[in-house]
Amino acid sequence: MTVNTKRAVAGAATVAAGLMVALAAYFVGFPGGPSREGPGRSAATTAHTNRSPYGTPQHTSPDPLTAQSVELSASEFEQFKVEPAGERDFTIQRGAVGNIAFNEEMSVPVFPPVQGKIITLFARAGDDVKRGMSLYTIDSPDLVQAGSSLIAAAGVLRLTTRVLQRARQLYEVQGIAQKDLDQAVSEQQAAEGAFKAARDAVRIFGKTDADMDRIIAERKIDPVLVVRSPITGRVTARNAAPGLLAQPGTQPAPYTLSDVSIMWMLANVAETDFPLLRLGEEVDVTVKAYPGRLFRGKVVNIGASVDSSTRRVSVRSEVRDPKHELRSGMFATFVIRTGMAVRSPAVPLNGVIREGDGTMAIWVTTDRKRLVKRTVKVGLEQDGFDQILEGLQPGELVATEGALFLSNALTAASR
Repeated sequence: MTVNTKRAVAGAATVAAGLMVALAAYFVGFPGGPSREGPGRSAATTAHTNRSPYGTPQHTSPDPLTAQSVELSASEFEQFKVEPAGERDFTIQRGAVGNIAFNEEMSVPVFPPVQGKIITLFARAGDDVKRGMSLYTIDSPDLVQAGSSLIAAAGVLRLTTRVLQRARQLYEVQGIAQKDLDQAVSEQQAAEGAFKAARDAVRIFGKTDADMDRIIAERKIDPVLVVRSPITGRVTARNAAPGLLAQPGTQPAPYTLSDVSIMWMLANVAETDFPLLRLGEEVDVTVKAYPGRLFRGKVVNIGASVDSSTRRVSVRSEVRDPKHELRSGMFATFVIRTGMAVRSPAVPLNGVIREGDGTMAIWVTTDRKRLVKRTVKVGLEQDGFDQILEGLQPGELVATEGALFLSNALTAASR
């Protein structure tokens, strides 16, 4: 919401309050009421029978800061909220709009290790999964081939091991020559290497050592291959279906997983603000889905070029989301601090009014009787307060509510 919009909303609320004040004033002896000279009329009101309901504009000083004022009675003054001006820390910051996206650096397409037909699906889109959890199964002829090679390699290893044992026994009694023993050793070592390679080939399919020992012992191969989650995260896309032929590296992947504990915010920052950005700077991110909530993050990438049509630079931030509340595509607002905080006098938004010529003004008082309209220079707007750069000192009494209605009454009275 822009500053002008906020002021319009605040002004509407203030006008409504002012109307209640005018109605009350009608019955306590304001000018135009039914009992202007009645016994309930205050001395201050009697002395100014020709002024407007909120006093007569008085041009008491040529000083432009005190050129207009309104004098109120005690009962009238109570209708307005007057407070001492305080000081607040205003941070120099820049903002931009963008959207939430999945962290592509922590997103993984889950392909099967080999070609196969999908049999069963275990996870749906949007499900949170743990590392090692089963996602889907495929019927793989390659697994059958690898299992058969493992069984054969295990048999050859057993045979060559027995041959080597007999050769050593014969060599000890000089039953064979040295070259025959060496030949037996070489064959056994080759069989052992082939057996290890066969186990590694089966391990690619996700089989454990216990699974491979069972295949060797039972001489039975299960063609069903279980594809498991490589990370802990959320299923962000599912393109798998029973009977679909899945191949390694062929898009789209049957499943796509993302670690959603850290999301991305993609924003486009004005070219003029680009020199103020730094990698690693902390950012505050808000989304419409959670009004009033702040998500913390930091800038991790600044675009290398400026868009020629929009004159903006793309900025990517990592946003921490431990509760997994953010969703990809959410509209978000990005605020980054670009300087040290500055302590300045501050006035609530309802206490500052915009004049027709674009200047900003407030109403101040020293005696809680006369309200003086004063032109001020406004700086930043943060957390419902305007920063006052010139025209106000801390501790001065300021009308924090009803300022717009006072100005309207002053304008109407001067016509």
